[in-house]
Order: sequence, then structure tokens, then C-alpha cells
Amino acid sequence: MSAKIGVITFPGTLDDVDAARAVRRAGAESVALWHADHDLKGVDAVVVPGGFSYGDYLRCGAIAKFAPVMTEVVEAARKGMPVLGVCNGFQILCESGLLPGVLTRNSGLHYVCRDQWLKVENNGSAWTTRYDAGAELLIPIKHGEGNYMADEAVLDELEGEGRVLFRYAGENPNGSQRDIAGITDARGRVAGMMPHPEHAIDALTGPTDDGLGMFLSVLDALVAA
Repeated sequence: MSAKIGVITFPGTLDDVDAARAVRRAGAESVALWHADHDLKGVDAVVVPGGFSYGDYLRCGAIAKFAPVMTEVVEAARKGMPVLGVCNGFQILCESGLLPGVLTRNSGLHYVCRDQWLKVENNGSAWTTRYDAGAELLIPIKHGEGNYMADEAVLDELEGEGRVLFRYAGENPNGSQRDIAGITDARGRVAGMMPHPEHAIDALTGPTDDGLGMFLSVLDALVAA
């Protein structure tokens, strides 16, 4: 039986369909999860996709963290369930306390939408084992509030524990401290990133299929578990 990966839909979510397609492309079963339900439907992992949950009112992800489904995600994540937050999903995971730091307005105060090179810093997490450390990936970005910020002590901790997953290679598109594009929790099970791996699963519609490795990696982790 194939692994089941849940994909959450909030009001304003844009990338749930793409995330579900990436899950299926990797060979798993995609399970739709609704923001208002206290039910993860027996999934083995969860993707919190990008978009503008609840219209990004107050602050990106600040309302979504109170959604009933996120109560279940937080509890499951603390028990070791793999969770990936992409773009708005990354913001939600930070607001929910599953990841440290905060995502603020891009340093140039403009929305950015382009293909972006990333460097793989950590290939030991549940979501990155299919990559070589130091590899460079071409993944789309599209966000207005992707500037990752945290206290220097938190940044030092992330660096010291090898919890930076990806850095922007070349130009930093949003001003993120230390060029951070993605991070993980201490166990390497919960990951957040601003770039969109679900938009890079097929070289035909690409720009590359570099993002597919994240979904294949978590399947490897689930099989190993």
C-alpha cells in the first residue's frame, strides 16, 4: 500500500492542486485535508502548501495557525510526522511554533516571481535525502513576504545544528538573513521553504524536475520508518 500524504486547503490556498500532483508523481497517495476539520485522515505526512491563507490578513499565516487542522498537524509533527511547509506554508509553520523565526516583507518591498537557484545545505532531513550536499537546484519562487528573520542566537543555532536546508545561490531575492531559503526542526522531520518544489517536478513544465526529490525523499523516510 502506498504512503498517504495529506495536502491542506485553506481559504486562499493556491498551490494545493500542484502539491497533490507532486505527491502523486512521486508515487504516493494524495489525501485532501480541509482547514476546518480536526482530521488528518490517517496520513503519513503533510504538506502545507502556498497561497494566501485567509487573505494574509493580520500577518501571513497568523490566522491559519488557529485552523482546526493545524491543531492536529502540530500534535502529529511533535510526535514525528514529516511536515513540509512551502511559501505560505512555511509562514504558517513559523507562526505555529513548529519552526523558529518569521517571514517578513521582501527587502525590496516588491513581489518576486522567477526561477531561483538554491544550494542544498542539509541532505539528511526527511525531505532532502535524495540530494547531494552542495548540489544546486533550480526552483521557482513567488512571494512578497519571504524575508526570513530570526535572532542572531537562533540563526547561530540553526547553523550550528545543520538545520539550514537551502540557501539562495547567487542573488538573494528577498533579503533573507544568511541567504536562508529553507530550514528544518531539530529532528529533521518538519521543513519549511519559500521556493516551490511542487512547481519543479517535470522538466517539460519545469524549469526542472529538481523539486521532485523532496517528495521522493519523504517517501524513502516513510518506508525506512
